[in-house]
Amino acid sequence: MIDAKQLDEENKELIRKYRKLLRYAKPFLKDDDSKMIRKAFNLSMEAHEGMRRKSGEPYIYHPLEVAQICVEEIGLGTTSIISALLHDVVEDTDYEVEDIQREFGKKVAQIIDGLTKISGVGANKDLAQSENFRKMLLTLSHDVRVILVKLADRLHNLRTLGSMPRHTQLKIASETIFLYAPLAHRLGLYAIKSEMEDLHLKYTHEEAYNSIIDNIKITKEVRDRFIRRFTRPLQQDLSLHNFKFNIKGRVKSIHSIWDKMQKQDIPVEEVFDLFAIRIIVDVPIAQEKAVCWQVYSIVTDFYKPNPDRLRDWVSTPKANGYESLHTTVMSRTGKWVEVQIRTQRMDDIAEKGYAAHWKYKDSNTKDSGLEQWISQVRDLLKEHDSGAMEFVDEFKSNLYQDEVFVFTPKGDLRTLQNGATTLDFAFDIHTQVGIKCLGAKVNQKLVPLNHVLQNGDQVEILTSVKQKPSEDWLRFVATSKARSGIKHGLKDEFKHVADDGKEIVLRKLKQLKIEHKTSTFTDLAKFFGLSQVTDFLYRVGKGIIAPKEIKKFKDASLKKKIDHKQKQWLDAKQVSKLITKETGRNDSILFIGQDLDLVDYKFASCCSPIPGDDVFGFVTISEGIKIHRTNCPNSAELLSKHGHRVLKAKWESDKNESFEVGLEIIGTDRVGLMNDVTRVISSDHKVNMKSITIDTDTGIFEGKIYLYIESKKSFRQLAEKLENVEGVVKVTRIKED
Repeated sequence: MIDAKQLDEENKELIRKYRKLLRYAKPFLKDDDSKMIRKAFNLSMEAHEGMRRKSGEPYIYHPLEVAQICVEEIGLGTTSIISALLHDVVEDTDYEVEDIQREFGKKVAQIIDGLTKISGVGANKDLAQSENFRKMLLTLSHDVRVILVKLADRLHNLRTLGSMPRHTQLKIASETIFLYAPLAHRLGLYAIKSEMEDLHLKYTHEEAYNSIIDNIKITKEVRDRFIRRFTRPLQQDLSLHNFKFNIKGRVKSIHSIWDKMQKQDIPVEEVFDLFAIRIIVDVPIAQEKAVCWQVYSIVTDFYKPNPDRLRDWVSTPKANGYESLHTTVMSRTGKWVEVQIRTQRMDDIAEKGYAAHWKYKDSNTKDSGLEQWISQVRDLLKEHDSGAMEFVDEFKSNLYQDEVFVFTPKGDLRTLQNGATTLDFAFDIHTQVGIKCLGAKVNQKLVPLNHVLQNGDQVEILTSVKQKPSEDWLRFVATSKARSGIKHGLKDEFKHVADDGKEIVLRKLKQLKIEHKTSTFTDLAKFFGLSQVTDFLYRVGKGIIAPKEIKKFKDASLKKKIDHKQKQWLDAKQVSKLITKETGRNDSILFIGQDLDLVDYKFASCCSPIPGDDVFGFVTISEGIKIHRTNCPNSAELLSKHGHRVLKAKWESDKNESFEVGLEIIGTDRVGLMNDVTRVISSDHKVNMKSITIDTDTGIFEGKIYLYIESKKSFRQLAEKLENVEGVVKVTRIKED
C-alpha cells in the first residue's frame, strides 16, 4: 500500500523530471511544440495511471526517462519526444494507433506503430520475436527515428535492469548485444553503444565487470597524473597557434577492455591502452581537414608515432559517419598512448551519430556515408521477401563490419564491408549489373567474381546478357544486398526445383506410410537442420538430400515416442510446469543432477559447463534441453532470439558427478615435464583423463588435456597446482568453438 507521503515524493520527482525534459528541449521548441509535449505527457499519465514497474516506481517515470535520453543524449526534437512519451501507450493500454494519429498526426503515429510489438502472430515465439524485430527495422524505410527512440527505450531498460529477475536480465542483455548495440554502432551512437555493451557485460559476466571497474578506480590517480604530464606540452603549443581546443583523457569502455583481455588472453593489468587522449578543435568546416593534420604534426613533434597505427577517417569517413584521426604515440615514460584528433562537429557526430548529422547537414557539403547506408538499407528492405528470422540474421550481419574503400573506373569512391568481392561491388552498383556480372577488372587485371577487394582497388565490372546467377554465388558474397539480389534472381528456378522436391517427398511419405500434414514438412526440415521447408524441398529436388534419407526421419520419430523424456518441448513454460507439478516447488528452476528423472537434458558441447558455472537451460527443437554457460559464445543469440525457450537452471551442490573439461597448458619444454603434469592430475587430484595431445616447438611446450572434473572449484584448484609445476607458464580452460 502506497502512503500519502510516498505519493507526495513521487509527484515532486515527476515534476522535476518533466521540467528537466522541457529545459533540455527549450532551445529548439517553436510554435505550439511545448503544448503538444504537455498534451502527450498528460495522455501518457492518464494511460499509465496506477501502473508500476518491477522496481516499484510509477510507470510514467519510464517514458519520461526515454524522452530525456532522446533529447539529451541523442539530440532528437519534438516529434521524437512526443513519440517517446507515448511509446508504450498502444501496446499496454486500450488506446489505438488511430487515436494517436488523430491527436498528434501521422508522423508520431507511424513511429508509435513501429515501436508496438505485434500481437497474435501464433504459437511460434521464435518467429514472433523475429517478426517484432523485422517490423521495427522495416520502419527505416520511412523514418529512422523509430529506431532511435527504440534505442533510448532499450538503454533505459538496461539502466534499470537490477530490479528484474535473473532470466529476464539475461534475455534483455543478450538481445541488446545481439541487435541493439550493433544498431547503435551503425547509426554512429558511440556513447549509447558503449554503455549498452558495458551493461551487457555487467549482467552476463559480473565478476569480470567488477574486476575491471575496480582496476580503473585503483589506477585513477596514477592515470590522471600521467595524462596531465602527457598533455601539458601539447596544450602549450596548441595555445601558441591560437587554436580553440579541448583535450580530454578518456578511459576506454569496460567492454572494449574486456574484449581485448579475451582476444589477447591477458589480465586487465596487462592491457596497456586503458585510455585514449582526445584533442577536439573548434574550427569552420572548410578548415577541418587541414587543422586536424596540423594538430597531428604538433603531437608527433613531441611524441614518436607508430606508423602502423595511423587511421585516417577524416579523408575517408566510416560508413556510419565517424570522422577522426587516430594515431598511437610513444610517451616519455615508454608507454604507447592512443591520440584521437577531431573537430567539434566530428565529436558531436561521433557521440550522437545520426541525429547530430542532421544538425550539420546544411553546412556539410560532403556526402554522408551514413545517408548512403540508410539508402542501401531502404533498398534492401524493399526487395527482401524472405522469412522474418532469416531477415533479422541478414540485417544483423551488415551492422558490425569494417569497411573497404574502392573506386569505380571514373574514380567515384564506394564503401563496402570488409571481405566484399567483385560480385558484391557489382550488386552495389545495381541489382541488374550484379545478376549479369561475368567477371571484373581490378586495377586493369582480369579477376573472377569471388576476388576479395582491397582498399584502393579500382574496379570495372564486365557483364553479359547471357549470364545467369548461380547458387554458388551465395558462398562468396559478403553483403546483404548481393545475397538478396542473387536469391531474387534464383527465385523462379528455386520454386520449380522445390515443387519437384515436394512431389518426391510426397511419394516417399506415402511409401513409408507417414501422414503428410503441414507439420510433417516442418519437422522434416528441422530434422535435416534447415529452418525453411522450401530449403528442404529444394535440396530434395536437387538431389542433395536423397529420398531414402527420409527413412532416418521415421526411425528417429519412433525412437522419440519410446522415450517420454525426449518429447518435443515447445517452450520453457511447459518444462517449468512439469517440474512444479512433479516436485511441488514453485521456483520453476531445473536443478541439474536432481531433476534428471523428470526431463532429459544434456551439456552443450559449445561451452562444456561444469558445476559452479553460471548456467541456463535451453529447450531445443529436437535434442531435448541443453545446458549452456551464460558466457557461452552462443548465449547472446539464444537468449535474444529464443527467450521463451530459456529455462532457469542451477547446480545441485552435493551431486557427485564428473564433467568433461579441456585444459590448455603452455610452458618451456624440459625432460620430465609431461610426467610431472600427469602426476598432479592423476595422483594428487585423482582426476581421470579422457585424452591428451602434446606439441613441442623450439623449446615451447603446448599440451591439450581433456579430463573429467567435479566442479568449477576443483578446476581452479587443479589449475593453480599445475601452474606451480616447474616450466609451466600458463594454464587455461579451453573454450570450444
